[in-house]
Amino acid sequence: MPPGPYPYPIIGNILELLSHKPYESLFHLSKTYGPIMSLKFGTLTAIVISSPEIAKEALTKHDLAFSNRQVLHITTALGHNKVSMVWSPVCDHWRTLRKLCSTNIFSPQRLESTSKLRHKNVQELVNFVGTCSTKGEAIDIGNVVFITIMNSLSNTLFSMDLAHYLLVLQKLIEGILDDAGKINIVDLLQGLRGRCEESFKRLLEVFNDIFEERMRLKVLSSDKSSGGTCYDVLARFFLGSSRSDLFIAGLETTTSTVEWAMAELVHNPKKMAKAKEELLQILGRDENPKESDISKLPYLEAIVKETFRLHTPIPILFHKSNSNVEINCFKVPKHAEVLVNLWAIGRNSSIWSNPNSFVPERFQEWKMDTKDNKFEFIPFGVGRRMCPAISLVHRIVPLILATLLHCFDWKIADEKKPQELDMREEYGLTVRRAQPLLLIPISTN
Repeated sequence: MPPGPYPYPIIGNILELLSHKPYESLFHLSKTYGPIMSLKFGTLTAIVISSPEIAKEALTKHDLAFSNRQVLHITTALGHNKVSMVWSPVCDHWRTLRKLCSTNIFSPQRLESTSKLRHKNVQELVNFVGTCSTKGEAIDIGNVVFITIMNSLSNTLFSMDLAHYLLVLQKLIEGILDDAGKINIVDLLQGLRGRCEESFKRLLEVFNDIFEERMRLKVLSSDKSSGGTCYDVLARFFLGSSRSDLFIAGLETTTSTVEWAMAELVHNPKKMAKAKEELLQILGRDENPKESDISKLPYLEAIVKETFRLHTPIPILFHKSNSNVEINCFKVPKHAEVLVNLWAIGRNSSIWSNPNSFVPERFQEWKMDTKDNKFEFIPFGVGRRMCPAISLVHRIVPLILATLLHCFDWKIADEKKPQELDMREEYGLTVRRAQPLLLIPISTN
């Protein structure tokens, strides 16, 4: 077995992870026990990987052995774990859902056909921020981005506007992710289970209501030659399963990324000025960004990648061993939870110079990619459990960020200076900001 801290009877190493940032606690433990170490969470054995070399061995050579996940208690609500694309084991049902995502829902053709909807939602964002700019009002960047992405995803996945579900969805999703983040490491904190499971049940009920409403409207496409609308596909294959998975995952991670990118740029005014200058040179003063412009904006793309590195939306990849496996000359027992600490890899000083600093230029110089074979930068995971919506993320995150930067200048509310901005993190399955990002927009037109 890999080395690790001595476990206490019954509780194991839980006490060493009872911080609000468990990925950081694991990072510090790895400095003592090495890039692969073993921990005990109650009766559960966990193997923690904190280096790109060992992560590559685990997730390529042993991809199939680590293709399942430790099922969280809350995901068993309404039997969701048995049909969920996120939590179900690798099986025919799971393969069907994954294939559906790659060949239909997130295929280039589908995303191209829904680009007008995303541009419409982004224009609504511009209109709202413009109104706030006229009034001199501060806005919560995370909140307005959340609404924009929710509207975009709802039109893409459901072919309908979910505006009247906004408040209840936002509250339920944030509550679930807050609690699930704590349980994902331990899954033994009994006090969280009742509250989180009830929230999860309510969320699934909301999605069932959405499905039934969509059916009542009877607006399913009759165009058989194109395979129907995106929602037709969901209705045929995702009935009672992964609608909520796609929605929650896409909504929370993209919102967090845009908010962190804006925070880092406000915190680093020279970086923001460089990004705005690039946008001005490529688009001119009056042209708003489009998805087709993203490939012409290398510095903006570098900003997005650096945000993924420094503020990885999902800081820990969760896998489960299906068999006894050997990694780096150590034994990984069957049924062990295998945790790949992406946050630790992103902060490794032997890989990254000034790892705690926001330096987008490093990606311009290195020409790295999200599928980099050195595994130094894998924010979307790899292998069978890689995020199925990468192509959508590459469109929507740069588009929203470019729009906010190009259409407005920004200053921090309460007259704070850039260096005074609170940059603390908070963990709730995704890495969020501890404090909302409140900025005052100033129209550039």
